Amino acid sequence: MNVAPLPSSPEVGGTAREPSPSDIRRWRRYLADERAEAAVYRDLARRRSGEEREILLALAEAEGRHQQHWIALLGDDAEPRRGGDTRTRVLGFLARQFGSVFVLALAQRAESRSPYEMDADATAAMAADERIHEEVVRGLAARGRSRLSGSFRAAVFGANDGLVSNLALVAGVSASGLAPGAVLLTGVAGLLAGALSMGAGEYVSVRSQRELLESSTPNPSAGNVVPDLDVDANELALVYRARGMTPEEAAARAGEMLADHALRDSSDGGDDHEAVGTAMKAAATSFCFFASGAIIPIIPFLFGISGIAALVIAAVLVGVALLATGAVVGILSGGPPLKRALRQLAIGYGAAAATYLLGLAFGTVVG
Repeated sequence: MNVAPLPSSPEVGGTAREPSPSDIRRWRRYLADERAEAAVYRDLARRRSGEEREILLALAEAEGRHQQHWIALLGDDAEPRRGGDTRTRVLGFLARQFGSVFVLALAQRAESRSPYEMDADATAAMAADERIHEEVVRGLAARGRSRLSGSFRAAVFGANDGLVSNLALVAGVSASGLAPGAVLLTGVAGLLAGALSMGAGEYVSVRSQRELLESSTPNPSAGNVVPDLDVDANELALVYRARGMTPEEAAARAGEMLADHALRDSSDGGDDHEAVGTAMKAAATSFCFFASGAIIPIIPFLFGISGIAALVIAAVLVGVALLATGAVVGILSGGPPLKRALRQLAIGYGAAAATYLLGLAFGTVVG
C-alpha cells in the first residue's frame, strides 16, 4: 500500500498546528521502531530463500514507507537517529543470531500491538498495513511451527511432564516421612522410569501417526497406468471422488489428468510427515527433555539438603523452569507469554500440593 503525501505539519480538526515536544518525541520513537523492524525483516530475509525471502523483503519495504511518513512530519528533527524500543532491539538481536521461528512469533505479537489505529498522526493506510503485516508474519511463523512441531511438542511436553511429575513424586514421598536417601532414590527412579516411558510412548505415537499418513498417501506408481485407462468409463474420476470431491469436480479433474497422462495428488501440498516429525527424533527429544526436567526437583537432595528446606528449594527451581517453558509456548503460539507461564506454574504447583497433602495423610495413617 502506498502512503499518501503528507503536509509538513499535522492537522487537528482541519487546522495545521506546530508539533509539541511530546509529538516530536512520539514521532521519533515511531520512526526508530519502524527502522528497527525493517532491519529485523531484512536480517530474517538473509537467512531465507525463495518466496519467504521475498515476503520478508516486502515487509521491510513497507516499513520503509512508514519511515518516510514520520520523516516528513519531523523534518530536521528526524536526526540524529535514536534506537528503537527494547522489544524491537531484542528482536533484531535474535534475528541476527538465530533467524528462527521464535523471532517471527515475537514479530507477530509486535505487529499486533501497533499504536497507529489510535494515533491521529498516523494514516489509516499505515494502520491497515500493520494489521495486514500481523497476518503475513502469522503465516510465516505458522510455516516455521509446522517444521518443528513434532520435536518441539516432544520437548515441551517432556520437560513439563518431568518437572511436574517428579516434583509431585518427591513432594508426596517426602511428606510421608521417608528418609532423605529414600526420597532421592525415589526421585531418581521416577526420572528414569518417566524418561523411558515418555521416550517409548513418543516413539510409538509418532511412528503410528506416520504409518497412518503413509497409508493415506497416493501411490506414485498409479500414475503410470493413466494412459491405458478407458476414457469412456473414466474410472479415474472415482479416485478423486474417494478423496472427497463432488462427482462434477472429480469428472473435471479426471479429464484434466487424462489429457496430461498423469495422476496428481489433490492435497494442498503441505508436508504432513514434516509436521509430525520422525519417531526416533521425537523419542530422543522426549527422553532427554523429560530427564532434564525431572532432575530439577531432586537437585536439593543431591546436595544433601532434606526436609522442608529441600522441598522449598525444589519448588522454587521447578517454578522458574515452569515459567520458562510456559513463556516459550506462549511466544511460539503467538499468545501472551506471561499468561501461559502462570498457567504452567499453577498446574505444576497444584499437582505438587495435591500429592504433598496425600503424602501427609498417608504418613499419618501409616505412622
